[in-house]
Amino acid sequence: MARIDSGSFSEKDIIAKVTFDRRPSTATKQKRLFKEKVDQFIVQSKGSSYTDITGGVVQAVQYLNETGAGQRYILIFSDLKEDLAKGQIRDFPLEMNGCEAIALNVTKLRSDNVDPRQYFERVEGWKKRVEAGGGSWRLLNDLERLDRILEG
Repeated sequence: MARIDSGSFSEKDIIAKVTFDRRPSTATKQKRLFKEKVDQFIVQSKGSSYTDITGGVVQAVQYLNETGAGQRYILIFSDLKEDLAKGQIRDFPLEMNGCEAIALNVTKLRSDNVDPRQYFERVEGWKKRVEAGGGSWRLLNDLERLDRILEG
């Protein structure tokens, strides 16, 4: 789990990492602890000047590929609007290599209230980008369902 609130994503933005044990009882405990960290992060997190979503996703994919994990999840807490520092380029294909990106509680922007199509276009744009890179995409608005997804 990492923040994407800097001008360019880096290792300092990582909040927590976990690789679940193969033993179900140990993995269940690890999942509970990880969910507690996620819940804490949600309560403490604040808005930011920049959101390098692409940079965060690229870092996450690289980390997950290094672990050799059989199931690979990338959890994204964002409004899905990438706000980059001037000069940063993120318009390139993603290589998701079988990772599942899960957008959680996607925040709606004020402008989405005026024109809800903007929200749906952002969600659809990320879905297409992830799937074009070989990944799968889910939108999850109920964090209580996250446990069931990670059990798979």
